[in-house]
Amino acid sequence: MRSECLVYLLFAGLAFAQAPPPATPAAAGAKAEQPAAPAPDKPAEVKVAPDDVVITIKGFCSDAGATGDACKTTINRAQFEKLAEALQPNMSPAIRRQLATAYTRMLRMSEAADKRGLDKGATFEEKMHFARMQILSQELSRALQEDSGKVSDSDIEEYYKKNEGSYEQATFARIFIPRSKQIAPAPVKPKPGAATAKPSPPATPTDAQKKAAEEAMTKIADTLRARAVQGEDPDKLQKEAYSAAGLPGNAPNTKMEKVRRSTLPANHQAVMDLKPGEVSEVINDANSGHYIYKLVSKETLTLADDKVKTEIRNTISSQRYRDSMQGFQGNVDLNEAYFGPTRPVVPPPVRGSKPPVKPGEDDPD
Repeated sequence: MRSECLVYLLFAGLAFAQAPPPATPAAAGAKAEQPAAPAPDKPAEVKVAPDDVVITIKGFCSDAGATGDACKTTINRAQFEKLAEALQPNMSPAIRRQLATAYTRMLRMSEAADKRGLDKGATFEEKMHFARMQILSQELSRALQEDSGKVSDSDIEEYYKKNEGSYEQATFARIFIPRSKQIAPAPVKPKPGAATAKPSPPATPTDAQKKAAEEAMTKIADTLRARAVQGEDPDKLQKEAYSAAGLPGNAPNTKMEKVRRSTLPANHQAVMDLKPGEVSEVINDANSGHYIYKLVSKETLTLADDKVKTEIRNTISSQRYRDSMQGFQGNVDLNEAYFGPTRPVVPPPVRGSKPPVKPGEDDPD
């Protein structure tokens, strides 16, 4: 039980060491050091056997009568790697060195704590109990992940057959029409005799003006959709949409490639059912604007593609793991008089009038 707590504390103490330390800036006026030239002959690799000592703690031993060089504690490679693998498999050499330093310090400190009887208090027992639960939970989680990852080829084929529509991949031309037309601020006439007064701020658009601006763009969306059906160039129509909205700058590119049903917003996914050359109805989004899709081409990805197999394998594994964890979560009542009420989830702020990010693109915000 004591060793389990040690593992837990070591693991927690090493978490901060995962990121590399920041580089130290050179002193003012100092010349940057040039990297050393590589050695002409690479030294032979030093091999360390499992029984070879890798840590020697001088002046620390179990024999109270031993003194000088006779009092030391040694740890061989096999012993140290057993601990390292338990804490973090495939630990990097830099972290292994930090672990060795932390382990030797904690070994000495825990021995001193034992002599003081600090392992007899109620606080220690509670921490040990919690540490044991945490480590067991981590071990169970790891075991459930391993079980969930055992996905056979037949599992993959069955999933693909049931969800073949999800592996359609399409190229679209998408036209985005902003929800509202830009409203130019009404000029404010200065009062007679107040020529030197500070100019008043532009008048705020009225609700009627806002409604009229939105209705204007809705009509433009219907017109552009009819023209797209007639075969007009989507890029040309996109430029007209931005011009009509009074938006400066270049209009967005209409081309969307390698689009999957799952990458589209829920209320846009029906466009995957279009045939090549067909144009969708206008899709209205109250938060951004209007969308028109024209399907250029469509194909169905097959299991011959290793990426599809990997994707399905990961999907099945993740779903199995979530299902296995479901029984350990929720179904708990907390006394709100003690813990306080549950805080409501605050929805993200509504974005302005702009198209959603295309698949594969970064959000500029």
